[in-house]
Amino acid sequence: MRFTLPYPLPTVALTFLLFSPTLVATERTVTWADIEAIESQLAELKELFLKQNSKTLIAKTTNSTPPVNTQQTTQQEHTQVNMYATIRPTLSMINEQPHSYWDVADALSHAGFKVTQEFANDWSAELHGEWSIDLANEGNFGKSRRAYTALSTPLGRFGIGKQRPPQYLFIAEYVDIFNHASSPFAYDPQSIFFVDNLISYRLDRKPFTFIAVGQYAGTHGDKQTDLFNMGLSYDTKAFHAALTYQQNDVFADEDHIGENRIWAASLAYQFSNRFYAAMSYQAKDYRRTTFEVPRKGHTFDLSLAYLLAKGYKIKTGVFEFDDGYQGSNTNHQSFDGFNITLEWLPTPPLRVHLEYLNKSFFYQADIESISVGIRYDFKQNWLFN
Repeated sequence: MRFTLPYPLPTVALTFLLFSPTLVATERTVTWADIEAIESQLAELKELFLKQNSKTLIAKTTNSTPPVNTQQTTQQEHTQVNMYATIRPTLSMINEQPHSYWDVADALSHAGFKVTQEFANDWSAELHGEWSIDLANEGNFGKSRRAYTALSTPLGRFGIGKQRPPQYLFIAEYVDIFNHASSPFAYDPQSIFFVDNLISYRLDRKPFTFIAVGQYAGTHGDKQTDLFNMGLSYDTKAFHAALTYQQNDVFADEDHIGENRIWAASLAYQFSNRFYAAMSYQAKDYRRTTFEVPRKGHTFDLSLAYLLAKGYKIKTGVFEFDDGYQGSNTNHQSFDGFNITLEWLPTPPLRVHLEYLNKSFFYQADIESISVGIRYDFKQNWLFN
């Protein structure tokens, strides 16, 4: 004979507990044995209930969907917004034989913003805009320095627009420590700092970083690429080493007259909290399709920095630029020189400096200058979830 409970198990159990003779108020004291007896009877009832309703329970279990933990399966999006500006006016007394003059100049003031959105694991989108501030003239916003968007993926970072090339990021940046628009002094005359119409790829696999870029500027060049630049760097906390290759087309007005090929290397080391040293070298091959005599040139920059005391730093540099011209060619721009800078840093965003610069040209008048300047940096970050 099949026994079926007329009420659900919880109701039966509650009724049993409330009206069990063992628990009805009596004159004797309730013992642990009474509790064990009730638990035994409940276990028997539960076993009987499961036998009678096994098919129903299996169906419910099969058709039910466990709750989803959205915090574990959904990647939370993060957006970071950075705004920044740096103002760098200088006052210089310049001696350029046979003339001497005073000049209020600008050591590359600029302002910009950068937005980065992480929308999945190892995926993020980035936009970056940056413009120069022309303090040497009317203080207007000048040419763009960066204007690009980029997508970071598990396979690397892809960018389109005006960007820094690896030639600067790997070679020049580590010697570019001075408060001067022409720093690094040997790298500056004929090298690249920002490149427009650029496609970039970057892959970081610490301690190595690989960057390759190509410039595509429409009707100019060989219609394949106007500039190609790639480099590999090795970086630890205190040490940097890099090697790059650059090839770019050269134009005279609208006429294609040849190309430049450049191999470059850089080394930098932070010896201690006080002492830093870096050097860069570029070997440049000037290849021309005109009747110009083939020539080879180079650039060399050595930069040193030493913390004298808290808030005071001395920097010095030695440099040489050779454009490959021989003799007294009127186009000869080669020079060498040195500079010494004393910095006072009362707070992290503020630098006050005094600099002496000497540039000795091989076939032109030498230049000497003494400059004093103030640099103030502003940066503000926001993080949105």
